[in-house]
This record gives sequence, C-alpha cells and structure tokens, in this order.
Amino acid sequence: MSTPSTVGHPVNLMDPELMRDPFRGFSRIRELTPVTRAAFPGQSTPIWLITRYDDVAAVLSDHRFVNDPANVPGTDAPNVREELLRVRGIPAEYARFVLDTVLDADGHDHIRLRRLVSRAFTARRVQELRPRVEEISDRLLDALPGRAEDGVVDLVEHYAYPLPITVICELVGIPEEDRPLWRGWGRALVSQRRGAMTEPLREMIGYIRGLIARRRAEPADDLLTGLIRAHDEDGDRLSDDEMITMVLTLVLAGHETTAHLVGNGMAALLAHPDQLAALRADPALAPLAVHELMRWCGPVQGTRFRYAAEDVEIAGTRIGRGEPVMAVLVSANYDPRRFDDPERLDITRQTDGRREVHLGFGHGLHYCLGAALARQEAEVAFTALPRRFPRMELAVPPEDLERQLLPAAWRLARLPLRLDRGLGSAM
Repeated sequence: MSTPSTVGHPVNLMDPELMRDPFRGFSRIRELTPVTRAAFPGQSTPIWLITRYDDVAAVLSDHRFVNDPANVPGTDAPNVREELLRVRGIPAEYARFVLDTVLDADGHDHIRLRRLVSRAFTARRVQELRPRVEEISDRLLDALPGRAEDGVVDLVEHYAYPLPITVICELVGIPEEDRPLWRGWGRALVSQRRGAMTEPLREMIGYIRGLIARRRAEPADDLLTGLIRAHDEDGDRLSDDEMITMVLTLVLAGHETTAHLVGNGMAALLAHPDQLAALRADPALAPLAVHELMRWCGPVQGTRFRYAAEDVEIAGTRIGRGEPVMAVLVSANYDPRRFDDPERLDITRQTDGRREVHLGFGHGLHYCLGAALARQEAEVAFTALPRRFPRMELAVPPEDLERQLLPAAWRLARLPLRLDRGLGSAM
C-alpha cells in the first residue's frame, strides 16, 4: 500500500480563492491526486478529500464508511462536525439537534428515521404535488414585476427561495404566517461569525416544540401530524427530540439547496443564451436540464463527513479506522474520466440515456431523500420563468454576481434580473 498522495500541504477548505472558484480549484486538486488531506482553520482533526468520480461513488456506497463516528468500532473517532460547531460557539444543548439527524444516522437508525418520512417523497406523491408547485410558481411570477426596483428584481429573494420553502412548509405543516421566520433563520445559520448560529437554533427548536403541541391539540393533514401519530402510538418509533430534529432537518434541507439550485441554474442559463433558447424551444428538455445544471453548478459541493469503520484503501491511499473523509461532489461531477468536456454546459447531455449520472444529490443509502421534489421544483422554475419573461436578462455581468463564500457550497447572495414588463403577463 502506498503512502498518502497529497498536493503538498493540507487543503484549507476556507481558502477564499477555493470558495470563489471551487470548480477549477477542486479540479486542479483532482488532477494532482485522487486523495489528499484537508482541514478547516481552528479544527484539529485532518480530513481526507476524495476527488475523482469513481472513488467518490465508491465511498458513498461503501458500508465500511459510516456517518456517525460513534459507530466506528474500537476507537474514539473524533466528530468533525461537533468540533466545527464548538469552534463556532454552538452550545451542546442546541448542537445535538443538528448533529443527530437522519442525515447522520447509520444502519437500523437511519432506516427507521428515513422510513418515517419517505412516503411523503415518493415519485408518485411528488407527482401529485406538481399542480400545487406550478400554482405557487405562477403566483410568485405574477408578483415579480411589482418587486422590481429601478427595473431590477432579485430572483433569489423573490422566487428561488419562496418557491421551495412554501412547498416544504405546506408538506410539513408550517403555517403560512410563520414561514418568514424560517427565511430569517436560514440566513442566520450560514453566518461564519462565532456564536451567530446560537440564537436562531434556540428559536427554531422552541418554535418546533410549540408547533408539536399545537398539532397534538389540532391534528392536520400534514407530515408533522403523521410523525406525532407515529410517536404517540408507538413511543419507541420517534422520541420528542428526534421529532424536533426531523422537522428542523426537513424544512432547512427541503428549501435551502433547492433555492440555490434554482438560483445557480437560472444564472447559468442566462449566461448561456443558446442553452436557454434550447430549453425555451423544447420544455420537454427540463428533466435533462435539471440533471445537467445539478452537475454543472449544483449548490452542494461536498458531502457530510464519513468515517472509516475499518482500515480502507482508496486509490492506493490508506484511510485509517476512524479517520474522516469528505467526498468532493464538484470535482467528481467535473471529472473528465466520466464526463466528456465537463466544463461545457449542455442541457442535452445524455451520458446514459435519462438515468441520473451526476452525483449532485449524493449516491448510495444516503442519496438525497428529497431529490425527486427538488428536481420537480427546478423543472417548474426553469420552464415557467423563461415562458413568463422571455426577454429577461442578468442585470450584471455573470462574473459580477455576488456569492456567499461558504466551504463546500455554491450559493448566490442575490440574482439581479431585468424583466420585460411589457411581456410580463404573456403566457
């Protein structure tokens, strides 16, 4: 077994240049080495980065890697996310609600938690939701011209976020009047300032406790009522803390990534007029367009940490038992070993027919639970927007779009568009 191959020093995952252009940055690392060390400033535990498509797919489907370091036998493996939350000043009483989620569970616990909510996200159930998604989209598009200032509207604020958060809140059971709270909490949670997450987490946890009490007194036709019923009928199915954690996870994960897929995707299409014209001419391309945009500019660029449950060799490098790894989705999705001319945006790209080949939604047992819903919402957005506003354009050059500099993420701070008001009501 060879010694570890590195790029010469641990990759700083908070490097502003890497966050500003993760596509070229991680691609450069991928071509230098398939496996290398990385770290966050202030964090003591080094991480292994897995950068090439075949290796990323293998790690994500390999039972020898677990999401919860407590499931690594015979060693006290450090919990990297717990370390990072501690560095950011998050008290343990709140941190546990973002550490012990369905996304972090393994084995029986993961299956148990996932099964409780999976019926809400089946392909059939998602398809039944499509008319409602289209209705919400149309209402938001109706309002867009009125949101413009000096002819410019922020698509992230007034469409990309409201669409998925409305859908997931209706599904879970968050009352309409409370939804602006979640938008504010979501903004606060991405702050890199020490202690900035504490208050929003406290407020969200308290809000969900109160909502559970309301739903116990007044059941409704929503997912939260179903979770409460499962808890009350069989207390071993879901604890109170697990219920709070599940709601927190579903609402945040159910709108944040989709919002940024819509924002990133529209920015990419507007910067590539030929691709936008092809989609406008043939809306049936929407499913393929979503896959390509998820590959080309997906909002999630690295997975949650996984831990080797035993010594594992990846691309000739030994990953020791208990060591954390992060699979780099962006470098895998740009790997020329898997995709021809990967830097080219091509919404007609069909590497394996209509089957999903990119890794933007993950792979294996922890494949994104809400992927079908996210794809549908993006399909609706990418077809409805160009149809309603056929002459819309970016209000700034693509290279001047402001982004939130976050590790392993690709998110627009805003997406300023000019709408053609004269054609704004055309269908």
